[in-house]
Amino acid sequence: MTTTVDEFDSTLALTATGILRDFNMAGVILAADVHVASRLTALLAESNESVALACALVARAVRAGSICLDLAEVRDEVGEDGEELAWPALDEWLAALAVSPLLADPRPLHLEDTRLYFDRYWREEEQVEQDLRRRAGRTAPEIADERALLAGLDRLFPGTAYVEQRNAAETAARQWTTVLTGGPGTGKTTTVAGLLAVLAEQAEIAGDRRPWIALTAPTGKAAGRLEEAVRREMTQRLDAKDTERLGDFHARTLHMLLGGRPDSSTRFRHDRDNRLPHDIIVVDETSMVSLTMMARLLEAVRPEARLILVGDPDQLASIEAGAVLADLVDGLVGGGHIEAAELRTSHRFGSEIGDLALAVREDRPEDVLAVLRSGGDRVRFIEDDDPREALRSALLPDVLAIRQAAEAGDTDAALEALDRHRLLCAHREGPWGVNYWNRTVERWITEETEDPLWDTWYVGRPVLVTANDYALGIYNGDVGVTIRLPNGSLRVFINSSRGRLDFAPSRLGNIETLHAMTIHKAQGSQAAEVTVLMPGEESRLLTRELFYTAVTRAQDRVRVVGTEAALRLALSRRALRATGLQQRLSQATGQ
Repeated sequence: MTTTVDEFDSTLALTATGILRDFNMAGVILAADVHVASRLTALLAESNESVALACALVARAVRAGSICLDLAEVRDEVGEDGEELAWPALDEWLAALAVSPLLADPRPLHLEDTRLYFDRYWREEEQVEQDLRRRAGRTAPEIADERALLAGLDRLFPGTAYVEQRNAAETAARQWTTVLTGGPGTGKTTTVAGLLAVLAEQAEIAGDRRPWIALTAPTGKAAGRLEEAVRREMTQRLDAKDTERLGDFHARTLHMLLGGRPDSSTRFRHDRDNRLPHDIIVVDETSMVSLTMMARLLEAVRPEARLILVGDPDQLASIEAGAVLADLVDGLVGGGHIEAAELRTSHRFGSEIGDLALAVREDRPEDVLAVLRSGGDRVRFIEDDDPREALRSALLPDVLAIRQAAEAGDTDAALEALDRHRLLCAHREGPWGVNYWNRTVERWITEETEDPLWDTWYVGRPVLVTANDYALGIYNGDVGVTIRLPNGSLRVFINSSRGRLDFAPSRLGNIETLHAMTIHKAQGSQAAEVTVLMPGEESRLLTRELFYTAVTRAQDRVRVVGTEAALRLALSRRALRATGLQQRLSQATGQ
């Protein structure tokens, strides 16, 4: 019996031999993983096939978002794809690696217990651990006036409705590093605004200058939302004196805060030798921060600056390698190195969406299904074999509203209609993917308007920025709409963290159509109504974190399209990433 090999299949390394070929043909590792392993073993004259396999599997792990490869767990993690393969025995595998030139100086690999790392990620993980330990081990910040601190907290967080936020703000005021966690609507921004006000008041009492505050987030969209939310809280909750103490500030992306360098994508102008000048640094959406970016941030923060890391550990982790926020919660906080600041009570959603999100977080699948099938106004579950007509009736009114406003040159109305609804998909390709549904919605537009939409840039085209463009002042996650001006020309109006900007379509490069978007891209954003397309049961992206992130993007209504089986499968899976940071931080304190 022979196996037919497709010589045009980009996932196959046609020159691979031995165990690498077997694992590649089974789909466990891709051609890129094979090439990494082959190159490293050739450079260092390593002939052991099990070491080459370990190299390829580390490359595979990093590609999937892990920091390292756990050799003791990789066989179970691969699952049925690797059932027929000849896996090395763990003891023999570890022994082969222990004597391998790949683990000798200059070492491309590091082995800790059963965790195997590429050198870069091992160093970054070690650096993050050491920087956090040093910060946690510093003497607590001095409180200039204890009575004024408590009075300020009582004033900014009055009554029983703000007990959680008050306690969190007080905790943060008494330590240099704070991990502030909570789901959507739990009052994280309220806590941050109040905390900034009491810290500014303490600086004034001590006779110090006004604190220099940095608000930052991984994406431009998240940074813009953070600034908008903090300013709204200041307007609603802070008095004129508090506002004056804080002064003016603007949120920026982490890349902008650290200062990009033209010669490197992983190094920045601010580092250990050129620290950030800020006294208080607030990082929102920390779940989206990769290990590399956290390493660069920690080495740039002054030891005497306060660092507040804000986020929801139940959301999807960074697209790049690492699960830093979850590791900090379980390691730094759980290990007792800093006191936790956790918010639990959500005030944003109606009861149905709130109940749904809580049931997902607490792994209660029967309750999740009960809420979805309750027939309430805010939550709906579509289990049709062919949901296209249901989706067409749900999506098309807002799509046509965007187009009508864009034709009339009404930018405000077009952008307002764009924010009313998001269609979220797990995948980019396939029948449940973004590209398929973008084309489907455009076909519906053609059927309704008789406009064939021949050009890529058409009136009412909603767009998503997919990469930072510092020259134009637009950032990954910004959204906009193509508007027809009175003279007949088309301009693209984008809501950026710098305000509303408009461009000729020809100036924009990294842009996608936004009738549908991936759940990963939706992180850090909200819409009044959200429709979630669940992929089939064969999808490897089906996880609890994916579903939780999707449904919590909705402010008023959420519609879930899929099968009960796919939903149960998602709730039963965790988006686990192999890292050693939690274990490092959980160990006893000691420098």
